[in-house]
Amino acid sequence: MASYTAMGVLMLANGVGMVIYGMEVLGKVFLFTCSIPSFILLYVMSADKRFRFLLSFCLADTTCLWLMAITNILDYYLGGEKYILLLVSRLLAFPLLEYLVWRYLRKPYLELQDSVKKGWGVFAGMTMLYYLLLVVTVQYPTNIVNRPEDLLLCILVLVLMVFVYGTIFTSLYRQLLLYRKQQSERILQEQKNMLKAQLENQQRIRRMKHDMKGHTVTLSGLLAAGKTKEALAYLKGVETEMDAAYGQFCANPYINAVFVQHFAKLEELGTKLTIDIQAGEEELPYMELCQILSNGLENACDALETLDAEKREIFVQMKYNKKYLTIRIQNRCRNDLHVEKGKIPATDKAGDDHGFGLVTVQEAAGRLGGDMLCYTEDGSFVLDVMISCHSLKERMKI
Repeated sequence: MASYTAMGVLMLANGVGMVIYGMEVLGKVFLFTCSIPSFILLYVMSADKRFRFLLSFCLADTTCLWLMAITNILDYYLGGEKYILLLVSRLLAFPLLEYLVWRYLRKPYLELQDSVKKGWGVFAGMTMLYYLLLVVTVQYPTNIVNRPEDLLLCILVLVLMVFVYGTIFTSLYRQLLLYRKQQSERILQEQKNMLKAQLENQQRIRRMKHDMKGHTVTLSGLLAAGKTKEALAYLKGVETEMDAAYGQFCANPYINAVFVQHFAKLEELGTKLTIDIQAGEEELPYMELCQILSNGLENACDALETLDAEKREIFVQMKYNKKYLTIRIQNRCRNDLHVEKGKIPATDKAGDDHGFGLVTVQEAAGRLGGDMLCYTEDGSFVLDVMISCHSLKERMKI
């Protein structure tokens, strides 16, 4: 509502200025009476204030300038400068353009803005230069219809703009396809990891069943001999061995399998483990939670591998209460690593299959209606995920 009101006032002011001073005068100063004020207004209201906003603004404005220049030239040379063709062509062209953008470009463009964080500056710079080029070509020193000697140059600029913008959108679309491919590969890899964890869990169960047969024979022998105390001591030893060997961190078999798999790696690294799991008995959307835990623990394992054995420490907490499900993975990291809250650190690993773990955690948390935050503090890397129970319940209904 605020944007409609402000833009309406701006349009009214420019309309009054055109009536008083004429189109020729207003055309030379509209950069200051229309473009810059609208840019400031939309910039203040925009959530993103970086190059993505500048690109979006310049794309919209240069496209409007392009249509205005084309319709102006057509009206002058074909419509006898009676403004009938100008009015009809603009009444048709602008709504049609808005519909096409909304119908075909809006959704992939928003997806691209969410997925690609870098590389917008070059495209934004190109569109800004084209904006200035169109303004100079069409309006200076007078309107292009009054400069027939420059008409060919103006037409070439207008045609070239179509190809340049086509190149920009093609490049952006390829970026979107690449992002979708990487996202699909990440999801596929997570599914493979989950299946691997399930298979390992099943193998542990089979081994447990096999071992239980031997334990049953031993217990039967002790009880048959009347050695009750010895049988109880043996049973206690079996329970301790089972907990250490197979691990039971939570009741959910999928989430438990992720914990078992990664804690086995951490124990191999000689890591000091502190575990606080108070969730899993509830019905939870295990696909996203397994992605969060698997990538978070994998990230911790990678960080701990680079440290000396005596410095390897990790704290893992997962709590579920009436309002929130919270996950915290806190591990020791390099002293020179500094991550500010709200930012995702870039990977220092080579290859196209690295650098997606924390991004996957963020996306999985977002799909559950939650938030992810990571940062460094006192020589430790902290990964926090918070999801409302209401969002979890809604997710389970899907």
